[in-house]
Amino acid sequence: MAEPARGRGRPRAWHDKSEQNTIKSLDRAMEVLERLSEMTKGATLSQLAGDLGQSPASVYRVLFTLEARGIVDFDGGPQTWHIGAGAFLIGSRFLRRTSLIERALPVLRALMEATGETANLGVQQAGQVLFLSQVETHATIRAFFPPGTVSPMHASGIGKALLAQRGAGQVARILDEHGLARFTEFTFVTRDALLADLAETRARGYAVDGEEKNIGMRCVAAPIFDMHGEAVAGISVSGPSSRIPIEAIPAFGAQVIAAALQVTQGIGGRGAG
Repeated sequence: MAEPARGRGRPRAWHDKSEQNTIKSLDRAMEVLERLSEMTKGATLSQLAGDLGQSPASVYRVLFTLEARGIVDFDGGPQTWHIGAGAFLIGSRFLRRTSLIERALPVLRALMEATGETANLGVQQAGQVLFLSQVETHATIRAFFPPGTVSPMHASGIGKALLAQRGAGQVARILDEHGLARFTEFTFVTRDALLADLAETRARGYAVDGEEKNIGMRCVAAPIFDMHGEAVAGISVSGPSSRIPIEAIPAFGAQVIAAALQVTQGIGGRGAG
C-alpha cells in the first residue's frame, strides 16, 4: 500500500524546534538584517559588529551577500550600510497573504475624505501595532505612520482598540513583555489606569489616543473583526489636536466605527462574540 502523502513544505519532524534544525549562519544573517532595519540612518560595519557581538569579518560577509541581492545597500561616502529596495519588495509581498489591505484601502480613502484626517490600518504583531496601510490627508500638518512602522499598543489608538477586545490574560502577557513606557504626560503608565481606559473603549466601541504618544496629536480608532468575531486589525484617523478637539471625538468615533464595520463585512467578518 502506498504511504500516505505528507504535507508539502514541512518535514515529518517540523515541530522539532531544537538547535539541530537551526541554520546558524542564516540565523546570524537575520540578526544583522533585523538590527540594520532598526537603524534609520544606517550603520557602519563596526557599529553593527559591536551591537551584535559578532566579528566585523562575519558581519561583512553577511552584508556583502545581502548586497548582491539588493537586500542592503552600501553608501561609500559615510561608509554606512542601509536596508535596500530588495528588502522592501520581499516584505511587501506579505500583504498578498490577505484581502485585508485590498478591502480596507477604499474605506481608508473614504474615511480620509470624510474626516479630512489621515486614515490608518494596523494589526497586532508581536505585542505591538504594525501599520499596514495609510491614506494621508491633504492638509499640510498631518500624522505619518508609513507601512512597516510599529508602535506600542498602550499608547496607540489602534493598539488600545485591539487590547480592549483581548482577554485579561492576553493583555497581562503583552504588558508583562512590553511594559508601559511613558511618552507624554498623558500616557497611561499604570495598569489600573490603562485597564479602566480599555473598559471605556470597549463600552463605547472606539479608542482614543489623547496625545499619549505625541503631544499635539490625537487618534480615534475602532477594531475590525474576522469571521470568528476576533479583532484582527484596527482602523483609525489621526491628526493634530486642534483639528480633532475633545468635543468632536464622538463624531470621529462614529465614523471610524462605521469604517471598521465596512471592512469587517468586506472580509466576511462579524462583530465581537
